[in-house]
Amino acid sequence: MPITVSIIEDDAPARRILADWIGRAKGFRCVSEHATADTALLNLPKERPDIVLADINLPGMNGIECVRRLKPEMLQTQFVMLTVYEDAGHIFDALAAGASGYLLKRTKRAGLLAALTDVHAGGSSVSSDVARKIVQCFQRSQPDPAGATGLSPREHEVLNLAARGYAFKEVADTLGISLTTVGTHVRHIYEKLHVHSRAQAVAAYTQSIRGNELWSRPPNR
Repeated sequence: MPITVSIIEDDAPARRILADWIGRAKGFRCVSEHATADTALLNLPKERPDIVLADINLPGMNGIECVRRLKPEMLQTQFVMLTVYEDAGHIFDALAAGASGYLLKRTKRAGLLAALTDVHAGGSSVSSDVARKIVQCFQRSQPDPAGATGLSPREHEVLNLAARGYAFKEVADTLGISLTTVGTHVRHIYEKLHVHSRAQAVAAYTQSIRGNELWSRPPNR
């Protein structure tokens, strides 16, 4: 079965390029294209694609709010942002809204298809520059383990590595613990942060330390 993908992008030439990339790729099928959040909200719950590739800067409702509204209706669909915005504010707002991936528009075709494959397999894919910003945020932020998040020191370590894109087996190898133990820590992290995915855990963790003002959001461009 091919991986079905829908596109939300208001720039018609960019939308056609993306549709062509996905349509010609083995194992993929582009099932629909939407120029606005309004048409996406109306049609995507009926189309039920495996993945939705969404721009942020849309006319009217932006892509992040669109994802926030669609995700509760489409729990089996994975949402990936494809955007020019690479500031921390947009990144974490998108993850908190339910996105499983965050890619920059300069991503090449091969990288895009690899990211979509990874997300469909249950991963959380981000562009390297975006991953670097997430890591920098974690490195600059040293919250008290007994503070707002309630995570233990080991749970902080697991979540930090997960935010960098480490697979759970890589987390286990890096920390010198078993994969089963990693799974236990992840379950506790999800319970404490009241989330259901790695992307949401990263977003919730980061939102909890925003009050420290260790990073700031630049104005929208």
